[in-house]
Amino acid sequence: MFEFNYKTVAAVLLTLPTFIAPSVSHAEDWTPPGPITLKIGFVAGGGADTQARLIATEIEERTGWRIIPEQAVGKSGLTLAHDLQDDPADGTSIGAVVMETLTYNALLGGYRQLEYDHFTPLATTAAFRIGLVAMAGGELDSWEKIKQQAASGKTFRFGAATQRHADVAYHFAQKAGLDFNIVILDGGRAIMNGLRAGDLDLGWVAGPQAEAVKRGEMVNVVAAASTPLKESPDAPSIVSLGSDYSLDGYFLFIAPPDLPEAAREALVSQIRAVVTDKQTAAGQMLDKVFGGAVVKSGAELDDVLKRTMDDSRQLLSSLEE
Repeated sequence: MFEFNYKTVAAVLLTLPTFIAPSVSHAEDWTPPGPITLKIGFVAGGGADTQARLIATEIEERTGWRIIPEQAVGKSGLTLAHDLQDDPADGTSIGAVVMETLTYNALLGGYRQLEYDHFTPLATTAAFRIGLVAMAGGELDSWEKIKQQAASGKTFRFGAATQRHADVAYHFAQKAGLDFNIVILDGGRAIMNGLRAGDLDLGWVAGPQAEAVKRGEMVNVVAAASTPLKESPDAPSIVSLGSDYSLDGYFLFIAPPDLPEAAREALVSQIRAVVTDKQTAAGQMLDKVFGGAVVKSGAELDDVLKRTMDDSRQLLSSLEE
């Protein structure tokens, strides 16, 4: 008959840490098994592309890892997501996208396999600071002027950078009694160029307008996100003007599904350290263009992604009514 032996059990328990230790994540000891390919879902040369490359360069200098940036643009980030999904889940392949790629855009296209819970979210780097931008000194550089023009029957030529931006603009116009002729362009700088050339009247811009606003060339008439704009803190929000939705969102690093925890923690740690250090080129650029770093990871990031997905479903549903 088996005899329960307390001394034997105690001896086994004392040895457990030795046996358990290999399964515990040691992010500080993790290194990639080869060069890291950083897929960038943004047009080359823009603010989003620049921040991703600056972050990669700084991580290389700090760790000795090799990071190879490459453009992977198309279908509002879904091309990158599709390519990344089948890459090795060992930390040698990551992507830089915006949060709406894995939420709104995946829903809109019917790509269930490209929704956020089919990837390993790593960390955000900055929040959207989207303003409804107009040229300063013109007939549309205040909300009052816009409403006056709308009352006279004006149709506004409106620039948006993504389908979500366009759809929120359409919803906002309906709620505020405006008529937008919406055109989707390749990023905020293209929208700013359209404003300068007189080809656009208004447009959403998510950060690159900051310097133009500071020097008095352009105006953030309205804040599209729920957080006040750093350079235009008194601009009213679109929600306060009748919209049911804001354009909250974040720039985001992701990895293929089932990334080991040690790899995830190591990558997140390096991203966080770089973007929150204002001595780095990346930290300074984020502060200047996007109002500063905003890092969310782990459970907090999962919660933000879930809320964004819920809001996306509601917006898409409202547009179908």
